[in-house]
Amino acid sequence: MDPDFEQLDESLDEHDLDGYLVVADESDANQRYLSGFTAPDPFTTLYDGEVHILVSSLEYGRAERDARAATVERTADYDYRAKVQEHGASEAGHRIRTEFCETYDVDSVATPSDFPVGLADGLREHGVSVAPDEDDVIQEIRAVKHEEELDHMRTAQRANERAMATAEQLIADADVADDGTLVYDDETLTSERVTEEIEVSLIREGHALDTTIVACGADAADPHDRGSGPLRANESIVIDIFPRSKATGYYADMTRTFVKGEPSDTIREWYDITQEAKEAALDTLEAGVSGSDVHDAVCDVYQAHDIPTLRDDPETSTGFIHTTGHGVGLDIHEFPRVSTTENELEAGMVVTIEPGVYDPEFGGVRIEDIVIIREDGYENYTEYPEQLVL
Repeated sequence: MDPDFEQLDESLDEHDLDGYLVVADESDANQRYLSGFTAPDPFTTLYDGEVHILVSSLEYGRAERDARAATVERTADYDYRAKVQEHGASEAGHRIRTEFCETYDVDSVATPSDFPVGLADGLREHGVSVAPDEDDVIQEIRAVKHEEELDHMRTAQRANERAMATAEQLIADADVADDGTLVYDDETLTSERVTEEIEVSLIREGHALDTTIVACGADAADPHDRGSGPLRANESIVIDIFPRSKATGYYADMTRTFVKGEPSDTIREWYDITQEAKEAALDTLEAGVSGSDVHDAVCDVYQAHDIPTLRDDPETSTGFIHTTGHGVGLDIHEFPRVSTTENELEAGMVVTIEPGVYDPEFGGVRIEDIVIIREDGYENYTEYPEQLVL
């Protein structure tokens, strides 16, 4: 994949800056996207119309082979160890990165807004002008996906759906104890057990995740409660899985809500309304519309059924209490937003659509798909069925 950095070039020209500097490890999405390289320790990437990388000797051979860079240099090329002995590690880092910029006649750089303050000050002390990129230009570039990136995300989503099927089957096959808790293989079926099976499924397919939500009953009324303890019959169970491919770094995202047994009338009604809200959002999606238009479509459905939304009641703690969706890519939450924020959706962007309703008295319901914006609509990556009752 060869990213188009024309927008970055225009931003640097507009602000009269020579280059863009990133110092971070592989967990930083902008670093991975700009350099095309992964390393567990921080390394330096400088963009001046071309990509230049400064790495340790340990990473040099792999960087030369794998990085998307015009040049790859070692910290040893700048006498890093000698500078550490003379000045200490922090000052040595400032000096070699200053010299690295000087190598490419770069006197002024933009940096991500979360660039280390100490390093920025050190560069300035050595004559390099540093300006934070308040527009998050690289994140905006990342938002429009190449076909190769879309393929990576399709692969992640298929793995995600197989993990969801594992979770659903566990719940469906469970028995119900006299006290209403679910039992599987003569043991109480817990949120932790279902989460473990989800993680095992994903690990086998080369995917990882830091957090999974398997939340039942009152836990499901908090959108980001991971859930804990026994799962119970006749209560909603919200399962939200967002794995990342270990090979490519790209995420998938999906949520489904299940009930083992008989849902309450309230949960069943919420589920039907949430399906209606999701379809209203999808019907609105196409290149050129604002994320806020899509969010409004969801809020309008809920409001029509007398379910409060944060759009219309910023102080509500029940009802639809989050945004409709977010961009997905090398970060699980990235640009664009599908919320009250005005941002135009472009063809090639990948976003989630995830309406939901929450109230501790009844539980919660959320349904989430991941979709690609197209010129005349959308393509839904999510093939997993929606079935409330198991």
